[in-house]
Amino acid sequence: MRWVTVLTEHGPRACGVWQGEYVDVNAAAPDAPSSVRGLLELGLAGQQRVWEALERGTKRYNPAQATLLAPIPDPRKIICLGLNYRDHAIESGMDIPTEPILFSKYPSALIGHQAEIVLPAVSDQVDYEAEMVIVVGRKGRHIPTEQAMEYVAGYAVGHDVSARDWQLNKPGKQWMVGKTFDTFAPVGPELVMRDEVPDPHALGIRLRLNGQTMQDSSTSQLIFRVDETIAYLSKIFTLEPGDLIFTGTPPGVGMARKPPVWLKAGDVVEVEIDGLGTLRNTVKADSQA
Repeated sequence: MRWVTVLTEHGPRACGVWQGEYVDVNAAAPDAPSSVRGLLELGLAGQQRVWEALERGTKRYNPAQATLLAPIPDPRKIICLGLNYRDHAIESGMDIPTEPILFSKYPSALIGHQAEIVLPAVSDQVDYEAEMVIVVGRKGRHIPTEQAMEYVAGYAVGHDVSARDWQLNKPGKQWMVGKTFDTFAPVGPELVMRDEVPDPHALGIRLRLNGQTMQDSSTSQLIFRVDETIAYLSKIFTLEPGDLIFTGTPPGVGMARKPPVWLKAGDVVEVEIDGLGTLRNTVKADSQA
């Protein structure tokens, strides 16, 4: 199963990706939730019933013409792991973590496939980071590692856009403020449910900037794997359906290059993960600059 959120004349609507089209969930199953997060709250059995109804859905959108939001545009939490690829920690000149390094983004940072990343006027060191995003499927706290995969709904392609001057040069090196500017959390195009991802730790992950490959790695290089991450986070707070977990970026980021490479207006960034799709966003300057 694959789900998207399409911006329609009636607002955001959950759609299933069915035979190359986006099928409006509510048009096919009027009693179903209109949001992807609502679908996750139904559980797997409820999602399967909705999925089976898509075949008779009459409201369909052409992917080439549809405006996509992030698959979950309304998460309760966006949790991010830092330095979760060994080589990225080394290139950043930081210690390899022995426990997950956590920060967060606000939902106002979320954008979808083909939306524009806005360069804030107050930063001139905006960097790219390709990431796999875990989408939580069940509510849970104190989840054992051996049961953690049961709490995963699926995965999506993510981009952790980062203003390095705000992240690293402000007092206290406040990671969150450098990573939660508006538009700094592109996710999409689809939520790919876990039944379509046999092994989330064997996926190629790449980022291209204006067609040039800047990052090229594999999720096999994650320091903290999906099950370990779920179990660790659930020690701290309750995980809920639709929560997004950015799992960290591989080496090749702009700040580590000589000279550094920063995003600029007009750039096109593509993040591709095997089996999950390609997330494409253009970059523009802040109109208030």
